[in-house]
Amino acid sequence: MSVTEQYILDTYRAQRLGEPAPPAPGAHDWEVVRELRDLRRFRAVTAGRPARGRVRSAAARLLRTRPTRRPRPR
Repeated sequence: MSVTEQYILDTYRAQRLGEPAPPAPGAHDWEVVRELRDLRRFRAVTAGRPARGRVRSAAARLLRTRPTRRPRPR
């Protein structure tokens, strides 16, 4: 059963029972994304890591520590 079919079935059941209709699929997607971001930041802080800018600082650290390639003498 697809998500759309399940939503239609739930809406039908709610209407027959006199209950409010369930939210449409995808109605709260951005809210879930924000909550996941907040959870990751919270876990980073409780683990003693910076909450923001981790990817950028890791990339900068990788770029700084790489040995530079020098051309071979002829």
